[in-house]
Order: sequence, then C-alpha cells, then structure tokens
Amino acid sequence: MTRLGARLAALGLTLLLAILPATQALAGPAPEPGKKVVRLGVTQSVDSMNPFLAVRLVSSSVHRWIYGFLTVPDPKTLQPSPDLAESWEASDDKLTWTFKIREAKWSDGKPVTAQDAAWTFNTIMTVDAAKQSNGPAVENFESVTATDDRTLVIKTKKPQASMLDNPIPIVPKHVWEGVGDVGAFENETYPVVGSGPYIAIEHKKNAYIKLKANPDYWRGAPKIDELHVIFYENPEAAITGLKKGDIDWMGRLAAPQFDALAGDPNIVQWNTQGRRASYLQLNHGAQTIDNKPVGDGHPALQDPKVRQAIHYAIDKKALVDQVQNGLAVPADGSIIPPMYQEFFWKAEGDDLVTYDIAKANQILDDAGYKKGADGIRTMPDGKRKLEMRFSIHAEDPVEEKLAQFVTGWLKDVGIALSTKKLDSNKFTEETGFTGLFDIAISGWSVNPDPEEILATHLCSRRPTASGEGGGTESFYCDPDYEKLYQEQLAELDRAKRVEIIKQMQKRLYTDAPVIALYYPNNLEGYRKDRIAGITPIPEDRGILYGASSYWPAYSLEAVETSDGPADGSSTGLVVGGIAAVVILGAGGFLLARRRRSVADERE
Repeated sequence: MTRLGARLAALGLTLLLAILPATQALAGPAPEPGKKVVRLGVTQSVDSMNPFLAVRLVSSSVHRWIYGFLTVPDPKTLQPSPDLAESWEASDDKLTWTFKIREAKWSDGKPVTAQDAAWTFNTIMTVDAAKQSNGPAVENFESVTATDDRTLVIKTKKPQASMLDNPIPIVPKHVWEGVGDVGAFENETYPVVGSGPYIAIEHKKNAYIKLKANPDYWRGAPKIDELHVIFYENPEAAITGLKKGDIDWMGRLAAPQFDALAGDPNIVQWNTQGRRASYLQLNHGAQTIDNKPVGDGHPALQDPKVRQAIHYAIDKKALVDQVQNGLAVPADGSIIPPMYQEFFWKAEGDDLVTYDIAKANQILDDAGYKKGADGIRTMPDGKRKLEMRFSIHAEDPVEEKLAQFVTGWLKDVGIALSTKKLDSNKFTEETGFTGLFDIAISGWSVNPDPEEILATHLCSRRPTASGEGGGTESFYCDPDYEKLYQEQLAELDRAKRVEIIKQMQKRLYTDAPVIALYYPNNLEGYRKDRIAGITPIPEDRGILYGASSYWPAYSLEAVETSDGPADGSSTGLVVGGIAAVVILGAGGFLLARRRRSVADERE
C-alpha cells in the first residue's frame, strides 16, 4: 500500500466511523456523578473470571488488577520486585526458596497469609483442570508449604532461573477451598474477593466489568474510584465510542483503527514497541498429553518440508505494509519480540527464511508433492490434495485481509486454502483443545522473562483426553526443544540462559510448528480530556493496556471536573511522572506478544 493509499484507507475508516451508530457498543454502566471513573474499551469478552482457566488477554489483565502475585515486574526495569512477597531468599543450592509474605488484607477484610499462596500453587500442581493458565510455572516444584502465616517455602526439583517471575495470581484459600471442582467454578460471586488494587463488583457477560478501587490495598488505594471495562462487538464500534467519549481509553488497536484517530484534538495516539508476536499456527499432528492423536489436521502439515515451504511462501514485509500499515516489524525471528532485546533472536545466514516462491515450489517438488491440472498439489501417495482450512476470527477485517494475502501466496505453491471464520470461544477450542484446524492465525503476549511463552510449546501443555489442562499454543512436543527448555530452567548464569533460550527460538523457527509473521507495534488511544495521568510499563515509552503488570491501571488519574469525570476539559497526560502530551502519527514513532490471535487476545 502506498503512503497515499494508507491515508485514503484511514480517511475511509474515519468516515465509516462517523456514520456508525453508537448503539453498536454494548452499553456499560453509567458513571455516577462526582466519581472519578475511567472507562476502558476492549473488543473481546472475558473467557473466565477463574484465574486457573483464563487465557485471554482481557481476563489476564483483570486478574492482574484484582489479585496479588508473589512478585511483579518493576515499572522502570521490568526486573522482579516485591508484591505479596515483601522479601525472599534462596538456599545455597538454589533448591529451596523462602518468601516472607507481607501483612496485607483480602478485600473481605481477612488477612493474606502464606497458606493462600501454598493452596494456590498446590492446586495447580495436583488438579489437571487448574493447569490451563499457568501449569508449567509449577512443574519444577517439589513441594510448597506454609510454615506459618508469613512464611512460604517452595522446594524445587532442580534450580529454577525464573523463580522470581512466577506468573500465577494468588487466590484466597478461605474462598476457593470450598468451591468443589475448581475447573467448573466460574468465580462470578460479586464482589470477587481479591488483594489487588481493584475489586471486581459487577460483571455482565459480553457487556462490561465494573471494578472499584480497593481502599485496603497495601500500596494504597488507586487515585480513581472506578475502572469500567466495556466490551464492544467490533473494533469500529469501539473506535466510535472513543471518539464520541463513551469510553476514555482503548488498547490493542489494529493499524487502520489507530490511523483513524489521527487529527482528533482530544485523543492521544500511543505508538510504542509491542510485547507480542503474530504468527501462523500449523496443525503438525495434534495430540493429547498422553500422545493420542486428536483433531483432523491435514497430514501434509506433519511433514517439516511442507511447513518450511509455507514459510518461504509468505512475504512478511508485504503483510507489514499492506495489513499493518507499516506499524509492525517483520518477524525474521521467532516468538519473542525485539522489545526484549536481551532474549530476542533473529535468524541470519542459512537459517534465514525469506520470501521465495520459487524455492517454496522446489521444496515441495523435491518432497514428492506433485501439482495436478488445477495447480493444486497432492500428497506423495496421490490420495489427497493439499486443500486446507485457514481459521481466523469472525468479523475481524485485519485477519480477513491477512487471509487473502496468505491464500494467494499458498495458491502460487499449489496449496489451496479456504477461510474458516470462528468466534473467539470456538477458535480457542479448536486450536487449543480439539485440534479441528489446519492453519490458524495466532499470537501471544510475552512477559519480561519469556519462559511462559516458551512453555506454551511443551509436551505438558497439551490437553488431557477429556480436554482439561492444556494451554498449548501449537500442540508441539519435540525432544530437542524439551531438553533445551529444561536446560534454561536450571541455568542460573544469565548469559548462558539467554543463549539457550535463543536456541529454543531457533528450533521453533526451523521446525515451524508456528511461523512468526510480524511483531505488531503497541497501538493505543486515550482521551486527554478524561485521563490526567497514567504510567506505562516500562516507564520509558512502554505499554498501557495489556502490560505485564497492573501498574498502568493502578496509576490512572482522572481529569478533575466539577460534575464528574467527563466535561471535556483537558490537563494533558502525566506519563511516568513527567508531564507530556504525545501525538504520534501512523508514520511517526516506529521502534526497532498469554495471546491475541490476532483478535482473540490470548495472553
């Protein structure tokens, strides 16, 4: 797309937004006069209020706001910093970790204790259904015990380098131990008992979540009274809501939506490096955790040569230019984005896969996949054509456009794709549990320590025969990858661990159970007449919504008004303690991803 074409596309979307009725949004609760309320718009509903089950980005974000963790990323350095654990120490052999739990309260007034953390971790260790969100985080735990109310002791099977980056929210034992089947518990009794900066007080499914400031939060209550998360049926309606003032803030914007905000004097466009990778997920032979085949993936995708040919057939630079309007970085690497420079791996030399249709065709020719008269190849035994499904999310114009490009390129190498549109729930089910797909658009957010995203490709992340547990991103189960994962887990020398993690990324890149397409910029918009302050993470031009911590939501400040949070006045934005109003155009600030698929937003 030319620069003029991009501008015309943005103008066209802007005109479309101007005529879309605001009633397309699912209405959230009206802010009460006199309260400081910030309203966040999202284009995805919560998959579960149960933190043991939730995998979507919006759900993980809400859980970061209402629950405490042992540690959280420091907003400046992204290094582990105290949360519910105020201090810790490790034994000389690094097999025993002792955490001192701070004096804090649950939102129902009961004290937070080490027993709460022990119950949370032991539940994940022993209950298959509780492993879905963060199972691998405790796989190396030998035992977890609370020796008293303030002391938590975790013994590991071998040293664990990521010990202080544990991604598991701590739940109140006195609430959860009586729920029975953890996997069936919806956690929908409001107010939800938590220990984080906000309390979830109301939830209308597929409409909104209402949170109020926790007055007893150990760091001090947030500076706003309420945070409302408003769900929209489609991105265009959400952008209309932002421009009209129905919401104050929206993250995870696609490039056309971001461009449509240009020129609005009340809206700040926030464009920074992102923590995501967008990629293709290939069904290379889905299996359950006990190695039983599941699903109906095309058998050709079990051949690494076919996966490699598909990789060569994709023009990633064109996808960045044509689908992302230039607001992304082509992925000449694996699933850790360049935002995390220390861990980022980029393919070079013979490892680098470039757009090369001739080479893709040659690979398939040499592997015995012959083209028929219609140009479509067949399996080497001649019994089945290379006709495959491409699963995307319904009503997502960006994914639909991406599918058009990929379909055209794969046709050039003799693979026929048919687009299969699914709602978010069905998409998650088919690509993460039942294996009823061939190729799907996918992606995941990456934390400062990338172990969690690497763990989504472990054998242990595959679902049980009954569909419990799981959390797999690719149904991958590779001995070489598993060996490297265990090595990095136990490697306490930081530099050596980084190199092992880069080898893991290389293995994913060359074996191609997933094919990274691009690293999207973090694109957001907020109203400077509604939001007076917010701290991104990291503070130096980091992420707001969808960050790896609760800091941005906790730091929110609403514009002071005489009659409520929205009278159109503006005081600018305080970012990381420095007053700034930053307007970034589509061609402006381009630096240098559990997952948004691209719209499913699994964390």
